[in-house]
Amino acid sequence: MSIRFTTRARGGLAAWSVAMALTFGLVGCGSGGGGDDEKPKATASASKEDGSAPSAQEGTAEEPLAELKGSEGLSLRITSVEKDAGGFVTVNGELKNDADKSVAIPSALSGNETEIVRNGRSLGGATLVDSKSKKRYYVLRDTEGRPLTTSGFSTMKAGDRLAVFMQFPAPPADTTEVTFQLPTFASATISLSG
Repeated sequence: MSIRFTTRARGGLAAWSVAMALTFGLVGCGSGGGGDDEKPKATASASKEDGSAPSAQEGTAEEPLAELKGSEGLSLRITSVEKDAGGFVTVNGELKNDADKSVAIPSALSGNETEIVRNGRSLGGATLVDSKSKKRYYVLRDTEGRPLTTSGFSTMKAGDRLAVFMQFPAPPADTTEVTFQLPTFASATISLSG
């Protein structure tokens, strides 16, 4: 038993030493020469002087890739679809309540898979259909079964907007178009980029 205690004590002492070294290192960086404080300002002013426009990720998407109408006055604007080298497709958009009253988010948007429904309201029912390969791709899940999509919303007030995302496995590299489907919404054909 004393061997276990010694091993734990040494591990704890090592962890404490590392924590203290990091703490003193961070304090030293903050009180240093002051040159680091000017770098972010220079970057920010440089981007203003260049006249660069905000990116789509900053909420200024010019034209949506698709606009889908759903039930209860809800609409979904798809603002970007990104296919990355890691084998994923991320669909970004904006869910909006166009009705003149509050709307309860339909449970159908979560889909009907027990594992996803158990994790609360989400856009877990979304799919991408690849007609060329004759395959349907469902929203990915993490190791605990939670869908990799916007979740945790149940009601939207009149005029409310909510930035949303859904992540899917990527279709084969030669697939350039897929059909996006979300329960209670019209479907739309979207192009894959990346």
